[in-house]
Amino acid sequence: MLVKSKHQIPREADAAASAPAYRGGVIDDAYVRPVPTARELRTDLVLAGVILVGAVLSAALSAIAGIYGDEQGPLWQAVIYAFVLAVPLALRRRLPATVAVVVCTAYFAAATLRVPELYVGNIAMFIALYTVGAWSRSRHRAMIVRVAIIIGMFTWLIISMYTEAIAKADEADVIAGAMSPYVAGALLSVLTNLLYFGGAYYFGDRSWLAARQRATLEQRTAELEREREVTAAQAVALDRVRIARELHDVVAHHVSVMGVQAGAAGAVIATDRDAARDLLGGIEGSAREAIDELHQLLDTLRAPGGTVGGDAGEPSGSTVGLEGLPALVAASDATGLPTAFAVVGAEAPVPRVTQVNLYRIAQEALTNARRHAGPGARADVRLRYDASAVELEVVNTGRAVPEPRPGLGQLGMRERATASGGRIEIGPRERGGFRVRVSVPIAGASLGSPASPLAEATR
Repeated sequence: MLVKSKHQIPREADAAASAPAYRGGVIDDAYVRPVPTARELRTDLVLAGVILVGAVLSAALSAIAGIYGDEQGPLWQAVIYAFVLAVPLALRRRLPATVAVVVCTAYFAAATLRVPELYVGNIAMFIALYTVGAWSRSRHRAMIVRVAIIIGMFTWLIISMYTEAIAKADEADVIAGAMSPYVAGALLSVLTNLLYFGGAYYFGDRSWLAARQRATLEQRTAELEREREVTAAQAVALDRVRIARELHDVVAHHVSVMGVQAGAAGAVIATDRDAARDLLGGIEGSAREAIDELHQLLDTLRAPGGTVGGDAGEPSGSTVGLEGLPALVAASDATGLPTAFAVVGAEAPVPRVTQVNLYRIAQEALTNARRHAGPGARADVRLRYDASAVELEVVNTGRAVPEPRPGLGQLGMRERATASGGRIEIGPRERGGFRVRVSVPIAGASLGSPASPLAEATR
């Protein structure tokens, strides 16, 4: 803040002091600060009122103190000056460059005319320069206005100091010496002005940068919120796909088995009641298994964090696994599709998710074979292990199948293979029948229950 006495005139800072110490004083034009809010405009009105009252009081006290001595201007000029300082500040956020020019021009005129008000004028000019840096929507204009004002004030300072030095040239006790009282006072004034204008420039730019960072943070927060909503919607859609796939695998398999058994029971009920009774018992067993699996699925859906299908390494809501393949093959054989099962290679631990997906793929492949292979068909289920992968192959004989039309069953098999990080081949064989082959990597995967129960089931 500038301090003057009757032996001093206003001294303004060097333009070199106005450049901020960061980013070379040039700020990116990409961000445009939004218009001030109603609350901010009301704050500016209050600030203008405070400056007006302060300027009038300061003028009255300064006139009484006689800060300019015999050269002091009349009090009525100070009152007009107070209004010229205060009123533009009410518009400082809307017209920052214009307000800064008006306030600084008024300050220059008041100092030249020795208007008895000094201190509140310094405050008003600091606020005006700060506001240009903080609120100007054009960074290029903000820099030009502030630099022009500071250069003007610096030029005026040099001229004033030179004029004063000439006027005091005959005062040997004041001027003499390398560090005379006059030179010391001039240097103190220059240093004070360096801090004054440098602070106004620096803090204005810092305020603008803070506003830009706040706007960027708000934008990123809004983007994250939109992404969260999209992710939530995708999660819901993914869960619906998982549920649909699991329901299809459970219902299609058991209903297919019950349909075959019901047809066979109907064909022999008149001639072989014992066989028909066995077939009806198989239908009852398939119905119970379907209900058990559906209950397991529903319990998983109700449990907090429960998932079905086992995508992305998550726990599966199903209790089936590779240890259930022998029973699946036996059920297929009992329903009229002779099916053989073989394990090739040394068994290795397989993640639980992969076990569920391989079991469901085998189940769907056998269901399709019963529905489409025709009479006299056979099926083979082979499980192969090597050092880094497990391969499941389901092959059936039967009628030649043209290029099949993809359905929910094939889609579910492909999704399960992809969920386990594997690849799958689905298609007809040249000599008739169909082949499903899926290979899934197991090296380095997190393990669920090991595959050892399969060994016990196939011995």
